Amino acid sequence: MKSIILIFLVLPSIFFAQDYYFPPEDFNSWESSPYSCDSMGSAELIDFVLEKNTKAFIILKEGKILMEVYSDDFGRDSVWYWASCAKTMTSTLIGMAVNEGALSIDDPTENYLDQWTYCSQEAQAKILIKNQLTMTTGIDESMSFDCTSPSCLSCINEPGSRWFYHNSPYTLLLDVYESAMGQTANQGFNQRIRNKIGMNGIFLPATLTDNKVFWSRARDMARFGLLHLANGNWNGEIIFNAEGYFEDAKNTSQNLNEAYGYLWWLNGKDSYHLPNSDLQFSGTVIPSGPEDMYMALGKNDQKIYIVPSQDLVVIRMGESANDVNYALSSFDNELWEKLGQLNCLLPTSTTDLTKKDWKIFPNPSTGLLHISGKEFNQWQLKNILGQVVLSGIDSNVNVSGIKAGQYILTIYNKDEEIVDVQKLIKQ
Repeated sequence: MKSIILIFLVLPSIFFAQDYYFPPEDFNSWESSPYSCDSMGSAELIDFVLEKNTKAFIILKEGKILMEVYSDDFGRDSVWYWASCAKTMTSTLIGMAVNEGALSIDDPTENYLDQWTYCSQEAQAKILIKNQLTMTTGIDESMSFDCTSPSCLSCINEPGSRWFYHNSPYTLLLDVYESAMGQTANQGFNQRIRNKIGMNGIFLPATLTDNKVFWSRARDMARFGLLHLANGNWNGEIIFNAEGYFEDAKNTSQNLNEAYGYLWWLNGKDSYHLPNSDLQFSGTVIPSGPEDMYMALGKNDQKIYIVPSQDLVVIRMGESANDVNYALSSFDNELWEKLGQLNCLLPTSTTDLTKKDWKIFPNPSTGLLHISGKEFNQWQLKNILGQVVLSGIDSNVNVSGIKAGQYILTIYNKDEEIVDVQKLIKQ
């Protein structure tokens, strides 16, 4: 029997410009969101995530908790491993070192690690820190996926000529950080992140590999996601500069895998590669997910999803949802399909922001609706993921071609300001 600790739900289709909420250092003090969803959609999502071996699942909207669910063998104080989600923690520490001038990602790795491969001196000298960040070192992954001893790291391709998801060269980025900064990765995390945003966590050695594995509670993972959603600004304090390295980190970093930045996965691209494959696939990584979403994805479905257009952070910890996997899995698309089926309501506070000078009828509707009232410039109809499904400038809204469910109709004046927001139901 699974248990739900807290539910506050979720995913509104419309949101107003405002500053993010940042939770205080008190671990148990975190405000809930004013948004809500119908109980049926909420229950279906909760059942789904728990049936999929989830231990912790949190959704933040504008920094506030929309949903927080735990299995009965896990709780708010429980600690779990991030697996390859921690690649983004490593990317963040490297970016901070770049911001402080301690290194450049165009530096050869051997500037910091001496003889770290089994390659010739000439071949090793060509491998840059950027190649480690982008999975393009050219090192032979068939020797070992995780081994970081020089004997395991042979060069078979020119750096930058092939993309392959290979843990060993990435893992050594923490050694690069430690060499450049003169402190351990844990010291760097504590000084530059933990002490700044109230996030706890620790890098611990893996038992069977040379990797360092990051562990934390679910709320700590959510804080990390919120830090990146806010572009490094935590309640007015600049934790990292969002321009330069950190902007590049969340965009396509090379011409081999469009869906990969500096250890971040990127949605909404025209093609992508899967871990442990040389094949290129057409389409976006998560078809059911928002196009601007970027992600930290770890083994056995550890997840951090960040959606700037919707001010969302979604995190998941647990065992593998379906089959054992390294990062991407079928669970990603299944989860976002479930999120897309929620029927959400506006927060009650928005009723004070509109005078209802327009009428929308008939509502509910199966076909053509009419907007009646004051003059307006344009309207947009958005689904619960915040995606525009219809737009227009006249007074007619034809919903016959969209799926049944709840939508938000937003009306704008000539200055593109929101002047009215109304819920619309397509039957």
